[in-house]
Amino acid sequence: MSKEKNKKPTETTGEASENENQNQGSNNVQSIVDMASVTAQGKYPVHCLTIVGQIEGHYILPPQNKTTKYEHVIPQLVAIEEDKDIKGLLILLNTVGGDVEAGLAISELIAGMKTPTVSLVLGGGHSIGVPLAVSAKKSFIVPSATMTIHPVRLNGLVLGVPQSFSYFDKMQDRITRFVSKNSHISEERFKELMMETGELAMDVGTSLDGESAVSEGLIDELGGLSDALTALYDMVEEEKKA
Repeated sequence: MSKEKNKKPTETTGEASENENQNQGSNNVQSIVDMASVTAQGKYPVHCLTIVGQIEGHYILPPQNKTTKYEHVIPQLVAIEEDKDIKGLLILLNTVGGDVEAGLAISELIAGMKTPTVSLVLGGGHSIGVPLAVSAKKSFIVPSATMTIHPVRLNGLVLGVPQSFSYFDKMQDRITRFVSKNSHISEERFKELMMETGELAMDVGTSLDGESAVSEGLIDELGGLSDALTALYDMVEEEKKA
């Protein structure tokens, strides 16, 4: 009787552990489906957040658009910062841009985190995707990715009065200051790239490939997923030592 009693807790514990792993796996899959994010258990537990498609702000975009909703991302960032089990944040970007204020809000949150953060631009990091890319403590870009820098635009009715142009200038200054503060590019050079007229056929601005983004000081390094993860692990280890 005593042997059987000793066996039962072991068997129950094993089943519970297996169920926990299954639940964790199913939760991760559901998280990817719902929020395009997952906490990966590698060398250190890091949260992977994807910012893709168009940044959706105060207005709902058409259902056929791939979007990243700021009301989903902001609570996730707060939860990541407060969760002591999560040691780092990896941000994967492939975005065409979108709502300026929503993008800046997310960028400011990332820049203000104590949790080690690394960004990786894949495909594109255009428009408001530029501040999002540089908001991490270290940024990477793959050679084939591109980043488009252009002036701020507004959809809908725009009144041709001095106040409208003043608002545009102030919005662009906010973006310029944030980018220059969180990267190695100067405000003057960023404005030059923003106002370039000979680069884009149908627009004002500049399109940079991976190497150009690094040489301009906009992004820290060329690299892929393994490089970004290695940098993130190094930051976690440095924080542990400190």
